Amino acid sequence: SRPSHPASVERVCSDKRNVLIVDDSAVARLIMQRVISETDNFAVGGHAGSAEDALRQLKTKKVDLVVLDIEMPGMNGIEAIPHIIRQTNNTPILIVSSHAREGAESSVRAMAMGASDIALKPSCPEENAMFAETLRRKMIRLTEAGRVQPIAIKQAAKLAIAQPQPVAPVQRPIQCLAIGASTGGIHALSQLFTELPRDVAVPILVTQHLPADFIVYFARQLESISGRKAVPAREGQRVTGDEILIAAGDAHLTVQENEGHVRVVFDRTPAPHGFCPSVDPMLASVARAYGDGAIGVVLTGMGRDGAAGASDLAKAGGELLVQDPDSAVIWGMPGAVANQG
Repeated sequence: SRPSHPASVERVCSDKRNVLIVDDSAVARLIMQRVISETDNFAVGGHAGSAEDALRQLKTKKVDLVVLDIEMPGMNGIEAIPHIIRQTNNTPILIVSSHAREGAESSVRAMAMGASDIALKPSCPEENAMFAETLRRKMIRLTEAGRVQPIAIKQAAKLAIAQPQPVAPVQRPIQCLAIGASTGGIHALSQLFTELPRDVAVPILVTQHLPADFIVYFARQLESISGRKAVPAREGQRVTGDEILIAAGDAHLTVQENEGHVRVVFDRTPAPHGFCPSVDPMLASVARAYGDGAIGVVLTGMGRDGAAGASDLAKAGGELLVQDPDSAVIWGMPGAVANQG
């Protein structure tokens, strides 16, 4: 559970989850206010036209979610994120972003700073209904994450933490590192690659659930953080140990061994959980190509994407790591892997 706020902080509406809207556009605030007001389980806990005003309100208001624009006069949204996280004891932040290049690049930076997810602003009136549905779905996902976890998953986490089993040192060489993530994943990936030693020179594959327009900027962000070459994967390219290959937004990133070399193969088969790109086909293909030389990592995210692929990798003798429940924004994907043993 998230840390409680001081008693002096006002709870705006006790029976609903409160949302603070931060956007310098009065029209955008009105649209989001209307969407939130029409839901059964959310209430507008406040609205601010600047980051400075939002931070002032958060001194006296307790909210469950902050919906944040990035491009604002004065302090912008990216600069405000660490202040919001510190002042609210890590209340989730949902970025509202444009499809434009500047919006995509800034949004990826915001999520690397600790924002949890993105909702793309409508670019025309015809997209308003889709935006409203996306906003509702993401608000539910992010606020439910901080509440009750399924009992079975809690027990699995407790078992894994309370009863660690001795692990013999792995003597075989690592041949591939495959990482999957969703909501909150860019921040988690930033932390992982900041700590990953540079002498780990193996092929690294990354599937992050993200709009296709954002992938190029995500690759640049990851390259800056990791100090490694990071690029969107290309169909047919040879997999090497000197770069991070990132799943493109319109196909699953899979690999296949052919004539002694492992190459990228795009797979557009619909995934059972509806994600494209999906973590499951990536891990399953890594199991076939690398077997017990592979390590799979499943980070924060909603749902079960990655659990089936993790099972394939385990059967092939590969190792699996999942993010712990305390640091994950949503312990759905890693929890699903832990919960199946």
